[in-house]
Amino acid sequence: MGIVTFHAQAAWLDGRAVADVRISTVAGRITALTPGTPAEPGDEVLTGLVFPGFANAHSHAFHRGLRGRTHGDGGTFWTWRTAMYSLAGSLTPDTYRDLATAAFTEMVLAGFTAVGEFHYVHHRPDGTPHDEPNAFALALRDAARTAGIRLVLLDTLYLTSAPGEPPLPEQRRFSDGSAQAWARRVKQIPADEFFRVGVAAHSVRAVGPADLSVVAETAWDLGAPVHVHLSEQPAENEACRRAYGCTPTELLDRAGALSPALTVVHANHVTDADVALLGARQASVAGCPTTEADLGDGVGRYRALVDAGSVLALGTDQHAVVDPFAETRGLEGASRLGSLRRGVFSPAELVAALTTGGHRSLGLEGGSLQVGQPADLVAVRTDSVRTAGSDPAQLAMTAAAQDVTDVVVAGEFRVRGGVHLAVPGERLVEILRSLP
Repeated sequence: MGIVTFHAQAAWLDGRAVADVRISTVAGRITALTPGTPAEPGDEVLTGLVFPGFANAHSHAFHRGLRGRTHGDGGTFWTWRTAMYSLAGSLTPDTYRDLATAAFTEMVLAGFTAVGEFHYVHHRPDGTPHDEPNAFALALRDAARTAGIRLVLLDTLYLTSAPGEPPLPEQRRFSDGSAQAWARRVKQIPADEFFRVGVAAHSVRAVGPADLSVVAETAWDLGAPVHVHLSEQPAENEACRRAYGCTPTELLDRAGALSPALTVVHANHVTDADVALLGARQASVAGCPTTEADLGDGVGRYRALVDAGSVLALGTDQHAVVDPFAETRGLEGASRLGSLRRGVFSPAELVAALTTGGHRSLGLEGGSLQVGQPADLVAVRTDSVRTAGSDPAQLAMTAAAQDVTDVVVAGEFRVRGGVHLAVPGERLVEILRSLP
């Protein structure tokens, strides 16, 4: 990583498209931005509109193995979960490395330069640790390195199947047995510039009040972000009220877990009081519109949450689709259907959810083209059959993953001309076709 200067035909600066921007970088960071300047000899030319790298705030990499395999019999979130458990039960560190390599590479091809991996497959199927207790975490690290994406591993505490109930047999490999054992294991995971460690509580179904406090304390000790699935399904709210006499949001607040370092995922069924509480604590909220639609989860209250003070991020979750623009359109489309009005979120707000909001959720620098920030760049075509004629400021509503031509992470090309430079397309197909 030396001195590299890029020339953007147009670049996303301060929430708008600006023409002819030279982007100077040294050692993977932006050192100068010069708008209104033609390309010079030696510049790396990026056509279309160049955005800051997109951050995928919520991923379960192994769920990619379910794509196109769960639609035959309809059902609910809970019947889908049975198929997910079956896939999780078949994983080894080696097969997970391959599957995650495919998932992460697909993300990079789509313009994601960072991902938050909500990771809860920790041990052997019977719950006993591997000789290397973090074998799965390290497999995910290796996959991210191959794909060339920044990884925030959100190592997840998962102890109960329902409040006060032990894990089901198919959940044993998710559990460390106690919050204290989980925290000790997490603190052993080696981090580096491109592999950060965060923490998560799976949900209030899987983690009780006392153990939620341990998660918050561990995040504080590590200086790490903390994530949690929240109110994804009405049944989760009902179980929480029966067990604790409050909503999941209120339970998190009692445990001291609500803060700007927290990201709640989904929040489909939060109450008005929950919205006010999350906003007052300035928690981030990660919407996953394509997954929420695929699973019939409901429509998240994202406009209300943002208006209350929360910060919006976006994730691809189970990877039924890996396309940042499908998430922006899905979020806006669902919001329009729920509110009976257009323009619930502006295109600039949708881009912010993919960039600044996602990076904040993951505790990362980046998300904007500014001097001193990481040189993570995504070039999107403005002349495809999908984008030609669009106002460049509104590409969040018209572009697709196929329109991403070039992806730069830390000043180095990962994708050039729509081709991943490290993982051939045929290798991705080979991995995915080999799934049982």
